[in-house]
Order: sequence, then C-alpha cells, then structure tokens
Amino acid sequence: MSTGLIIVLLLGGLAVLTAGAEALVRGASRLALLAGVSPLVVGLTVVAYGTSTPELVVSIGAGLEGNPDIALGNVVGSNVFNVLFILGVAGLVAPLLVARQLVRLEVPIMIGASLAAWAMAADGRIGKVDGALLSAGIVAYTGWSIWRSRRDEAARREAAGEAPPAPPAGGMARAVAAGIGLVAVGLLGLALGARWFVDGAVALARTLGVSDVVIGLTVVAAGTSMPEVATSIVATLRGERDIAIGNVVGSNIYNLLAILGISSLVTPGGLSVAPSILALDLPVMVAVAVACLPIFLTGWSIARLEAAVFLGLYAAYTAYLVLKAQEHDTLPAFSAVMLEFVIPLVALGVGVSVVRHFRRPPGAA
Repeated sequence: MSTGLIIVLLLGGLAVLTAGAEALVRGASRLALLAGVSPLVVGLTVVAYGTSTPELVVSIGAGLEGNPDIALGNVVGSNVFNVLFILGVAGLVAPLLVARQLVRLEVPIMIGASLAAWAMAADGRIGKVDGALLSAGIVAYTGWSIWRSRRDEAARREAAGEAPPAPPAGGMARAVAAGIGLVAVGLLGLALGARWFVDGAVALARTLGVSDVVIGLTVVAAGTSMPEVATSIVATLRGERDIAIGNVVGSNIYNLLAILGISSLVTPGGLSVAPSILALDLPVMVAVAVACLPIFLTGWSIARLEAAVFLGLYAAYTAYLVLKAQEHDTLPAFSAVMLEFVIPLVALGVGVSVVRHFRRPPGAA
C-alpha cells in the first residue's frame, strides 16, 4: 500500500469517525428527551452498545472461527483501554463530572461483572452455561436501567411541579424517526471510520517494520475501541459529559455481559482461557474497574491529573505487553519498577484521596 493511500485512510478514518460520533451523540440526546430518560442512561445503553459493535463482530467471528484467545482478549483488552485511555483522553480535554448514580450503581455493576467473568474463567473455560448467565444479565440490566430512569424522571418532574414535555412540533413519530436516523448514520460512520483507520494504521506499522505481534497488541486492539474514543471526546466537547462517561462504563458492562456471553454461546465448547490471560490480563481488567470507584468517589469527577495517571498506566501496560511479546532484556527491570514503585505510589495516592474524602466535613466541596 502506497504512503499516500495510507495517509488518506488514516485522515479519512478520523474524519468519518468524528462525523459519526457527532451524529450519534446528537441523535442519542434527542432520543433521551423524547423517551423521558436521562442522557446518562442513553450513554450507558444506546450509545455504549452501539459503539461496542466492532468488539461484538470481532469476538463472535473469532469464536466461530475457533480463535477463543482473540474473542476473550478483545473483550478484556477493550475494557482496559476504555477506562485508562478513553477516560484519560476525555479527562484531559475537560474535567469530567461523574454522576452519583454512576458511582453508586453502574460502577459496582461493572466491578461485579468483571469479577464474575474472572471467576468463570478460573477453571480455564467460559462455558455455555456461563455464557447464558452473562447474556441474561445484559437483558435484565438494560430493561432495569430504562425502567428506573423513566420512573426517576417522572418523579423529579412531579416533585418540581413540571408538566410533561410538550410533543415535538413536527409530531412524535417524526421526531423519533429523526433521532433514530441520526443514531443509525452515526453508527455507520463509526464502523466505517474505524475500519479505515485500523487498515491505515496496520499498513503504516508494517511499512515501518513493526512486527505483527506488536500490531495485534496495540493497533488492532485499540482499533475496535475507536468508536468509543470518538464518541466520548465529541460528547465531552459538546458538554454531554454524562454520555462521555456513561459510554465507557456502559461499554464495559456490555462487553462483559453481552459480547463475552454471546461469544461463549456460539463458540463450540465455549471459550478456552489462555493461562497468560488468566494470570495477567483478567486481574488487570478487574483492578482497573475497581480503581474507578475511589477515583470517581473522591471528587465526583475525573480531574486532569487523574486523567494523566490513567493514560500513563495504559502506556505502561501496553509497554509491558510489547516487551513480554518480544522477550526483551529490559522486561525484568521494567516489571520491577512498575511493581515496586509506580503501582504502590498510585495506590497510595488513591488511598490518601479516599481518606480525605471521608474526613471532609459534611457539605464541603
């Protein structure tokens, strides 16, 4: 592939991703108003599930083709990427305010789903019964989220003495169709843009002499999460920060319950779990999910410093995977620095923030 074509794919992919994300956020916001649910719930469901389409396609395809490592690794890697990279980038663009509902309900659900997946994988296989339980979980979670949001919104309007929103000037059906149309166009743009961007990035990496192992660990793994990247950044820039954070948390819940569940159901014999994923990647995924709770809790926000820490941790995790794949001589020293200095310092910082939060006088900002 020529250099010119690679550049066209990269720039064209980014442009289409951005346009698709803009359409998706606009359409989702309109549907939230029409359905009487909060933007946060739309971010947790419609937007999150839509932007996870590439992961769904990759994992189901890998399962059907007998590649369980790709199916499981795609889910685990995407969940780590979503929290550390996407929230890191979005938080650097603008500090993200975290809804209390997210801390009290959705993040614990994400942690619970992560622990459940780890426990199911402990015997070296996520079988069909496990897959059925996970799949039932996403159906129950989605229905419960929409019901709860509609109930809470109606109670809020009643308490405030607000009348129900007036029907759109052009009619409800027309407004709903317009919102669905924007969402559909947005999802199409995200899928097409992600494909172009990944193709261009892989071609560029090979042109530069990067090995297929490193490409798979970095470019392809991140490529399936490009819709989430674009959507969260655009939502942040538009001030729809509930959608930005809800997209990430909702995508992680969907990845674990729906994608992992369906993949294990369609894969003959279920998904076998590689020892390396069980020993490293699944614990990292659980640790990242657990880390969200104290960080979100301490200030109901993701400050720029915390966002920078997220990005730094993702860079370190990726560097470890690359060094391990290449069996590089510097891997022992890198591991020692991470285990003995970096991770303890991050844990200490989070711990201090949590202690300060609980010792803060009631009503203090």
